[in-house]
Amino acid sequence: MYKTIFSHVGKYKKQAILAPTTIIGEVAMEVTIPYVMALIIDNGVKKGDIGYIVKMGALMMLMAVFSLSFGALAARFSAVAAMGFAKNLRSALFRKVQDFSFANVDKFSTASLTTRLTTDVTNIQNAFMMFVRSAFRSPIMLICATIMAVRANKDLSVVFLFSIPVLACAVFFIISKAHPRFEKMLGKYDEMNGKVQENLIGIRVVKAFAREDYEKKRFTENTDGVRIAQYMAEKLVVMNMPIMQLVMYATITAILWFGGNMAVKGSIATGELSSFIMYVGQILMSLMMLSMLFIMFVVSRASLQRIYEVLKEEPAIKGREDSAVQAEDGSVRFENVSFSYFNDMNNLALDNISLDISSGETIGIIGGTGSSKTSLVQLIPRLYDTTAGNVYVGGKNVKDYSLKTLRDSVAMVLQKNVLFSGTIRDNLKWGDGNATDEEIIEACKSACAHDFIMNFPDGYDTDLGQGGVNVSGGQKQRLCIARALLKKPKIIILDDSTSAVDTATDSSIRKAFREKLADTTTIIIAQRISSVKDADRIIVMDNGRITDIGTHEQLLETSEIYREVYDSQQKGADE
Repeated sequence: MYKTIFSHVGKYKKQAILAPTTIIGEVAMEVTIPYVMALIIDNGVKKGDIGYIVKMGALMMLMAVFSLSFGALAARFSAVAAMGFAKNLRSALFRKVQDFSFANVDKFSTASLTTRLTTDVTNIQNAFMMFVRSAFRSPIMLICATIMAVRANKDLSVVFLFSIPVLACAVFFIISKAHPRFEKMLGKYDEMNGKVQENLIGIRVVKAFAREDYEKKRFTENTDGVRIAQYMAEKLVVMNMPIMQLVMYATITAILWFGGNMAVKGSIATGELSSFIMYVGQILMSLMMLSMLFIMFVVSRASLQRIYEVLKEEPAIKGREDSAVQAEDGSVRFENVSFSYFNDMNNLALDNISLDISSGETIGIIGGTGSSKTSLVQLIPRLYDTTAGNVYVGGKNVKDYSLKTLRDSVAMVLQKNVLFSGTIRDNLKWGDGNATDEEIIEACKSACAHDFIMNFPDGYDTDLGQGGVNVSGGQKQRLCIARALLKKPKIIILDDSTSAVDTATDSSIRKAFREKLADTTTIIIAQRISSVKDADRIIVMDNGRITDIGTHEQLLETSEIYREVYDSQQKGADE
């Protein structure tokens, strides 16, 4: 786990190495300063040698300047290394998520991935910055200060040895209890982020149903959950500092007592005692920093595990990226296909589907909610993989394609229309980054989007805002259709993509498809029969199975489900 994560330090290894290197210089200066101070007291002050005091005082000031310089450099190197490491780690996580299939994203949830990319990486960044400084500084300081303290007075140095077991026991207790609590706390962060995301996406629904107070209450419950989990974790960690300070001050008090008596008896010089006290302070401070380092490790360990889970996750769908297979045409064939979102043959969304679609054919798909219409078409571009059976595009198994080649051949307008921040032109060029203005306008005319775009003051350069907040649902659908058309695909799938447009616009879009996409296989999922009645064939689905296939006229005679839907819609239209 650690090797995988810390391999992303990358080009910032230089700074990560220079930080502890400069710290060695800082520690050397800090450890030597008390010794120089003892010489000043014992050889200068006591003897009244002003020249010696000035000379050694200047040396001590120079050492202090060097210590400050080394410390500043160490701080800079560690900060640069930590921020660079965090940048690389976030980039690696984001690239990994981009390779995930829908199934992988479903496994982690969007909110959890957001937390891992933000909070968890920040935790590791802080721990890494502390590690490259304290993990070297504290042990070196501890060893050097101990050597100097024992060298100053062996008898008195026995006192601080009693503090080490107390500190070790306290750190062990905190570490053993804190880790599971921090794991729980991060889980609560996931829940809170999920609630925030859900609420922001659905803010219009919240407003429409006047559920602001209810949502505020639920969010307060989420934040209280985070607060309680964080309190339970942090209350253990905060015990570290008081325990450390108690031991530190108790040790210094004992040394002052015993050392003072020794000074009165003349068995230790005043300067020697002063330097010894400073060394003990350095030793205890080093132990305190080491304990804090261990605590930080516990805090970040939960984040390390969560990030490692994402990095080691294998995408559920992998294409053959070295494959030269191309879609020769837009034919589609389902061969005994079964599919489960849980990879469980006893819990199937699609059950034993066999279907042949010819290139250039227009297929309509009708069925009730939950009949797995969307699940069926998502198997064509391999947004999900079949649990059993095979899907063929252009006569080739979809698993033989590279994912890019396959998905470039299939344009899909999803049920949930998504636009990104940027201009209308920027969003349309997702279909083809090299599309000319003429091609963009032609696609928008086919999708009945050109007229409303030109009504905006900036036309195609209109900024859509995040998620396309300044266009209506119907306009968003038409922009997504135009974006798909720009791909010039072999197969185009419209998953209930005209539900928010009026019937006249729907008819115009279908007419444009018939005239301009005669060689493109078109699959239309719709709730309105008027949207599919002109299709070459219409598929009726129910409970994950194909119940009937035929033209509009044939299905009116042979399909009970289709006839019921038609009659109910016709009756509504007549009324």
